Amino acid sequence: MGAMSDDADDRPIVTEIVDGVGVLTLSRPRKINAVTVEMLGLIDAALDGWQHDPAVTAVVLRGAGERGFCAGGDITQIHRNGTTDPRRSVDMWRREYRGALRLSRFPKPVVSLMDGLAMGAGVGLGGHVALRVVTERSAVGMPETLIGLTPDAGGSYLLSRAPGELGTHLALTGRAMTGADAIATGFADVMLASSDLDRVIPALTAGGVPAVRSLAVDPPPAPLLSAAGWIDDAYRGDDARAIVARLRRLGSEGVADAGGAADDIEAASPTSVVLTLHAQRRARRLPDLEAVLGQELALVSALAASHDLVEGIRARVIDKDRSPRWSPPTLDEVDVEGIVDSIDWDTRL
Repeated sequence: MGAMSDDADDRPIVTEIVDGVGVLTLSRPRKINAVTVEMLGLIDAALDGWQHDPAVTAVVLRGAGERGFCAGGDITQIHRNGTTDPRRSVDMWRREYRGALRLSRFPKPVVSLMDGLAMGAGVGLGGHVALRVVTERSAVGMPETLIGLTPDAGGSYLLSRAPGELGTHLALTGRAMTGADAIATGFADVMLASSDLDRVIPALTAGGVPAVRSLAVDPPPAPLLSAAGWIDDAYRGDDARAIVARLRRLGSEGVADAGGAADDIEAASPTSVVLTLHAQRRARRLPDLEAVLGQELALVSALAASHDLVEGIRARVIDKDRSPRWSPPTLDEVDVEGIVDSIDWDTRL
């Protein structure tokens, strides 16, 4: 990971060229490198320069500090925007999603080092590039339903293409994956020992992406795969209430984690759960990342000023009482048809 240990608010993005590799370091370690609008602009500017620089043959994305690659977006700012000017959040999301798409199409190999936490916007930055690296310390996820949002930054694209119903389980519960899980679900490509991350840049210089792949270690068994049977059974269909009921039944039959999953879903925003389930099913049918990012923009635009987003961030991040007062408070009270019909699902990025 990055060598910096202190936040450098005047340099939240640090860029350098090392032996032909453009190295971009997210540098807000005390905030686990949470992404701001300013940082998105600096990332874009760095890519502008490196794209046409013949001295740069590849790019590495990494996070400063020991806690993680990127904990997500700056949701305290999203909370402020939700009560003052929600359009600022929408503008930020649009820029973030276009950045994720750009990284997925960048003409030079991009390697992301998703060591430690890689959540939300961290998946947007690191989850769509040429080579996605996790370690034994990685925790990768899309926890948006827990704050009244839905998986975004291309996260719903990856979730919708995970094997079976694993992505649905992760999307609705907001649970994090291990590095091995991330590889099994298509969020990552290889696992490296965290102690070997300093070898990535020399490997890229010497032999490109194949040389980095040669550093990989065999991941341990993925916990999610051992649960795939009951997950596939429980999460079928398009009715969130029926999914929770099946999870409760499985829990009563001795599948303890199924009961825990039901608890997680019922702790999330009911509106977010309904929209997320519909979005997952629809994303499976969309042709590519760009189309899914457009759908995600429609969803977050609709939720930018919503009660549940402001309340969810308050409960989890501002006051930290973990007791959000959702509106409506339960899945039974959600007007599913009305909520789904309120979204412009064919929004373009």
